[in-house]
Amino acid sequence: MLTNGRLIPATEAPAPATQPSTPIAIDEATEWLETDGLGGYSLGTSARVRTRRYHALLVHAAVPPAERVTLVNGYDAFVETPNGRFALTTQRYAPDVLAPDGVKRIESFACEPWPRWTFALEDGTRVEEELFRVHGTALVVVTWRLLSGPSSVVLTVRPFLSGRDHHALQRENAELQFAASVRGERVDWHTYAALPEISSLANASYTPRSFWYRGFFYAEEAVRGHDALEDLASPGELVFDLAAGPACWIVGTSAALDELQRGAKSAVAALKKLRERETRRRAGFATPLERAADAYVVRRGDGLSLIAGYPWFTDWGRDTFIAMRGLLLATSRFDDARKILVEWSKTTSRGMVPNRFPDRGDVPDYNSVDASLWYCVVVGEYLDLVERGAAKLSRSERAALADAVLAIVDGYARGTRFGIRCDEDGLVTAGARGVQLTWMDAKIGERVITPRRGKPVEIQALWVHALAVADRFTRAHDGLRELAEQSFVKRFWNPTRRALFDVVDVEGEPGVDDPTLRPNQVFALGGLPRTLLDPERARIVLETVERELWTPLGLRTLGPKEPGYRGRCLGDPVSRDEAYHQGTAWPWLAGAFVEAWVRAHGATPTALAAAKRTARERFLAPLQAHLSSAGVGHASEIADGDAPHTPRGAPFQAWSLGELLRLDRLLA
Repeated sequence: MLTNGRLIPATEAPAPATQPSTPIAIDEATEWLETDGLGGYSLGTSARVRTRRYHALLVHAAVPPAERVTLVNGYDAFVETPNGRFALTTQRYAPDVLAPDGVKRIESFACEPWPRWTFALEDGTRVEEELFRVHGTALVVVTWRLLSGPSSVVLTVRPFLSGRDHHALQRENAELQFAASVRGERVDWHTYAALPEISSLANASYTPRSFWYRGFFYAEEAVRGHDALEDLASPGELVFDLAAGPACWIVGTSAALDELQRGAKSAVAALKKLRERETRRRAGFATPLERAADAYVVRRGDGLSLIAGYPWFTDWGRDTFIAMRGLLLATSRFDDARKILVEWSKTTSRGMVPNRFPDRGDVPDYNSVDASLWYCVVVGEYLDLVERGAAKLSRSERAALADAVLAIVDGYARGTRFGIRCDEDGLVTAGARGVQLTWMDAKIGERVITPRRGKPVEIQALWVHALAVADRFTRAHDGLRELAEQSFVKRFWNPTRRALFDVVDVEGEPGVDDPTLRPNQVFALGGLPRTLLDPERARIVLETVERELWTPLGLRTLGPKEPGYRGRCLGDPVSRDEAYHQGTAWPWLAGAFVEAWVRAHGATPTALAAAKRTARERFLAPLQAHLSSAGVGHASEIADGDAPHTPRGAPFQAWSLGELLRLDRLLA
């Protein structure tokens, strides 16, 4: 193991460190995210201790936005003054050893406009470190600046390299190459022959001094039941004269650095160019929340798509269409929305758009009943914007959207994959054994945790709205929407529970209904352009949902009094999947619920204004407070259904942030 830059046998490893006295406690550290618009990212914690396999300085999307590989995992940094050597970083090694002790010197952390730390050293020296990702290219910039201190201050940075799929872990091996090519301020490493070359540009001297650092321990991976140990390669050290001026380290793929150096040869010149570029770009967003939304917009082929969440998701159909309503439409990024809708129009197959593009390979998955219907809903909302003159759409683009919507509606009406078809009552039935088609899609092996075969409630609400959008292009389905609406009211009202059934005709059995109290029913009341229930029943359903399902971080996926309720989403993958939709709260569901609540309480202009004020204080404020508790500036994927509703899952989730943005506009 290495500690304080010295390679020592594991038997001599220091005892586990005690909790340092610092404003940033390691076990309470928040996470920060920097993205490049290509699917690549940089991710870490405010305490600078890497707790996930995904925490890395440079993750690169080889085929944007997919095939992500981790190239530079992190680094150790030390400052040397006449009074001693002081660490700025901390790593966690197995079994639970913190070394070196940089975390105790963190004086402050801020995340605007990018991550920034201030360090206070024991001899009075103060250092500021900043880190930002360069949009549109595989580069990350790290700088250090001496705020106060003696006339002699030296900074040493030791990079940790790998070359692995970002989901995987690396162990010491003979294939990794430490050798470097050094040309002035530039250093190139080619760790593995099949991966991109890693390039560094720094106003520093480079000294080859290679080690394997063994036994990094990722605590959050262990908590989640995954392998948590990794070995990383460190090829040498970058040494900066911090007293002479700011230290600049730019690291990325060799192709990205080649492009940068065509316009700026030195590290300092490149830093000036990149800092100005990123400062100007980020200043173009009206609010930090809108800037956070930009993290999910990525390039796919010649078009755009949305990453469902960081760090482990790619672009999913369902998530894309739900999230873009807030991330793009609510923020007036209409051109980006148009490009995404047009790009996805090309993917229709047998009346469906994909639910997921795999991380590797070209064959998308079409295993969703709701993704295609959400696509239709967003097309309808975009057409509304076009008709109001807010957005643009060429004749050919309108034709492409029309073709996609009609293909979807026709496909569902006739029947398509997985038993998806329109029944005689005008409602959509769906289901295939061993396949979960709705958003409640947790599955363990061949066991579907929340089987919803039949006619799920939210699918009918989406189907009615998809038919309404199709009516804007053709009258071929005249009468089907009216039939579906009438059947919905007749079939889903459950007077006994003062709610809606979650699924009717369960497993294809006519008249067999599922009364389980779940949040999916809110889409009949809000989150979509029209309400499918009369005002009295809508208020009754909302009272039940608010009483049983609402939490400060969204709606529970199952009522606490229901059989099988799980109030904590913890443990290994099996345990978490079993709890995923069995009581876990989802922030994105707040959008539909709050919109429905405002509709129900805002029958007149005066009542509407009052309802918005109440909803902002009662429902939106807790969601906004969450923006500083997990992924800084972002909203989490899920939270525990039981108090204190601890955030879980991905700390940066597109549809959670999108619905928060949409609500913020809705309640204005």
